[in-house]
Amino acid sequence: MLGSSFQRTLIGGARAFSTSRSVFALPSLKVGYVPEHFSTPMFFAKQQNYYEDAGVDPEFIPYKSGTGHMIEALKNRDIDLAVGLTEGFVAGLGKGQDWFQIVGNYVKSPLCWAISTGINRDDVTAQSDIRGGKIGISRIGSGSYVMPFVLARQEGWKEPFEFKILNDFKNLRDGVNNKTADAFMWELFTSKRYYDIKEIKYVGRIYTPWPSWVVTAHTDVIYSEPETAAIARFFSAVNKGITYFNQHPEEAVEYIAANLDYTKEDAQEWLHTVEFSENVAVVDQTAIIDNTVEILKSAGVIEKEDIVPENFVYRVKSL
Repeated sequence: MLGSSFQRTLIGGARAFSTSRSVFALPSLKVGYVPEHFSTPMFFAKQQNYYEDAGVDPEFIPYKSGTGHMIEALKNRDIDLAVGLTEGFVAGLGKGQDWFQIVGNYVKSPLCWAISTGINRDDVTAQSDIRGGKIGISRIGSGSYVMPFVLARQEGWKEPFEFKILNDFKNLRDGVNNKTADAFMWELFTSKRYYDIKEIKYVGRIYTPWPSWVVTAHTDVIYSEPETAAIARFFSAVNKGITYFNQHPEEAVEYIAANLDYTKEDAQEWLHTVEFSENVAVVDQTAIIDNTVEILKSAGVIEKEDIVPENFVYRVKSL
């Protein structure tokens, strides 16, 4: 049964729905996301009417340039929630970006970042060739910016990279071909199609040493009771979308191939590598926050010493 906080005047884009007892306002949330294969369970939840059943009306807003852009969108209040990469959000919080907190864990498995260069770049043929080189990134603070630091730490490289801000995946691909950048890092299966058509060249990979996708919310939303209840309802629907995804792998492959930039073969292969959270509202402080902070500090991404990682998370009560 919906709480009394939802029995309010229809404002801010919320739409009405009725029950046998009364009429309620269906609270809306603007949700930023990356339009890639990982978004599939959220859209299965939409197809199956799980959001409406849970009593929330999400508006999904795509951000092709990724997590760094969504951090800016949260700051500008363009979105209420953002579903993006763990390292980008934790790095932002570690740098003192205090307008959002982590409220959920969407994907439990690590992310495989492919390292790519231009198809005719004979000067870059192996991962070691990008040492101290020019690295294309979408934005400062994005996963594509954070992960080169993690790679350098892993390989023991001391030479600093020169970063080239190229905004989105298309510009990154163009950048390594026109030598604006020597390499860039992006999710493996998103990159693979462009290896197959010989637009870019694979030179290496690195896995995140943490669960890869989290959900964040603007603090204004978190500390406003009706909207916080809306987050719990959103999570309830997403959990059902994940269950549906897990139970219908063939439908997931068809959806990804029809709506996103992947072949059926790549979608099928990706399914074997990904594990979504059973309950999105549960955030493992040690695995997701503390471990990521420790690695990002040692990589030089987070330099502040007076941070309190426990404050990075807000615990949303499950329905």
